[in-house]
Amino acid sequence: MTTNREQDKNLFDFQPTLEGNYVKARPLREDDKEELYAVAADPLIWWQHPNKNRNTEEEFSKFFVEALESGGTLLITDAKTDAVIGSSRFYGYDHHLSEIEIGWTFLSRSYWGGKYNGELKYLMLNHAFKYVKTVVFYIDDENVRSQKSVEKIGGVRKKDRDKKGRIVYRIQKHNISDTIKPYN
Repeated sequence: MTTNREQDKNLFDFQPTLEGNYVKARPLREDDKEELYAVAADPLIWWQHPNKNRNTEEEFSKFFVEALESGGTLLITDAKTDAVIGSSRFYGYDHHLSEIEIGWTFLSRSYWGGKYNGELKYLMLNHAFKYVKTVVFYIDDENVRSQKSVEKIGGVRKKDRDKKGRIVYRIQKHNISDTIKPYN
């Protein structure tokens, strides 16, 4: 018997390898834990996040197991140095609504505020739009940095919130050329 998750994987590629000028993304593997934790151990990364203790080894271990189990987490590396700089995830694919969520993104602080996250989202959005018409982002009220980041790439904030009370942003496939450009 085929599960919904297996069916989803036949309809959406959750584990692509993506390459840009500044970042590369590939499927997360179990042996990535140590290098990824070296990035996640910075408490300032989680300052605006609902789980402010994710920088601890115990909380990060829970996050990492969940990330592997999701089947959609990508390890992000610097394209020039191959250094691990963070991770992001495809999640919540809905065939009927033709949408997927991008979230759980975190980057090393030295990569904040510009071309690295912008290029990552550009690569992930272009990949997603091969399969769906809409990409959604769910962001907590406190995470102003992520809200601004998603708005910067053209995310449209919706009036309604999700079941967990988070802010909902959407980017439609037909708007992609107007919202985010490749980084050179």
